[in-house]
Amino acid sequence: MPDNSIYSDRMLSLGLARVSEQAAIAAAKLIGSGDEKAADQAAVDAMRTQLNKLDIRGRVVIGEGERDEAPMLYIGEEVGTGNGPEVDIALDPLEGTTLCAKDMPNSLAVIAMGPRGSMLYAPDTYMEKLAIGPGYPTDIVTFDMTPSERVVALAKAKKCAPDGITVCVLERPRHEETIRELREAGARISLITDGDVAGIIHCAESEKTGIDMYMGAGGAPEGVLAAAALKCMGGQMYGQLIFRNDDEKRRAAKTGITDLNKIYSLHQLVTDDVIFAATGVTNGSVVSGARRVAGALETETILMRSRTGSVRRLFYRQRNQ
Repeated sequence: MPDNSIYSDRMLSLGLARVSEQAAIAAAKLIGSGDEKAADQAAVDAMRTQLNKLDIRGRVVIGEGERDEAPMLYIGEEVGTGNGPEVDIALDPLEGTTLCAKDMPNSLAVIAMGPRGSMLYAPDTYMEKLAIGPGYPTDIVTFDMTPSERVVALAKAKKCAPDGITVCVLERPRHEETIRELREAGARISLITDGDVAGIIHCAESEKTGIDMYMGAGGAPEGVLAAAALKCMGGQMYGQLIFRNDDEKRRAAKTGITDLNKIYSLHQLVTDDVIFAATGVTNGSVVSGARRVAGALETETILMRSRTGSVRRLFYRQRNQ
């Protein structure tokens, strides 16, 4: 008789895809509604309901916030049936709430799962991020380099001119100097308004997306989720937590972080084999968005396992009830 307490990424992967699918379907009903909170709550409710059907002893390590800020899927919440392996879960039921509410590209339902202790227990702070796709020497770009030096180094490795490098950056005032320097170096820039999980995933499929590198500061929880995706698809990533006040430093201490200046590599952000699923809510360059076709709702999910490096695309159709 099989031991159900042993973590099996293969057995759990399809269940994880169902979790992201149901969150995306729930949020899709509010695409273009202008109501970010309602869309996010719909995705949270659906994701939690589906997670509690899985035979796991799950713990949310990246979630909707701390317990006093989020009524469900908060950091530390236990999910699953209580049977099966102990796992850690990183999730964002609706990555890009504004994108969904305004019917803009690349809103996703995102979730990653691994054995207990496999993902950085990141506090809800900012993180400086740097990512590139697979196929390059280790440390070809680093935090020690200026933005222009990164462009030159990556262009040399890619055997192209700097204008052959496209960098994805969140369009925020804090990135104005970085954007200026990148343009002076000759790089092309793809600005995004939200959704840096998708922005980092783009680096892993540069031939399809045209994105070679991601840099800039965004949410630390999204950084761990993006690292889980790159762990599966290949690539390099670095992250450094940013603390703006003593309260954020206290949050870090609660999660066991003692070195506040540490630069995390991809394999320190995600230390063990994980599975990752993302379902499109609105249309995007990673996956297609949810759409109504002939009385049914269709979704596309990208499902990945780092152990095998496998990447699957799943199409799901649910008849209107």
